[in-house]
Amino acid sequence: MAEQSIAVEVAYALPHKQKIVSLVVPEGTSVLEAVRLSRIGEHFPELDIETSPMGIFGKAVAKPAERVISPGERVEIYRALIADPKEVRKQRAAAKAKADKQTTE
Repeated sequence: MAEQSIAVEVAYALPHKQKIVSLVVPEGTSVLEAVRLSRIGEHFPELDIETSPMGIFGKAVAKPAERVISPGERVEIYRALIADPKEVRKQRAAAKAKADKQTTE
């Protein structure tokens, strides 16, 4: 019996550069194997595929080496946040409050 193949995508993004690689992998391929097969690391030399967190359509995958990818899924490779989202919201709210106060005076 012939091995079945499935179409998937692998995505990685930086603020100034994004890449989505479409590829066909053997059925039963893990998330991590799909990323390796995509060779996306060639476009982003600083990317450490073995340790980077990954997800599928915005949902984190705890064990990319064990999670089998399904047809049509998009693997996303995540990078560290530059700033704490809560802190950014606080700063934005404080700036807005200050601006509102100045316009009402």
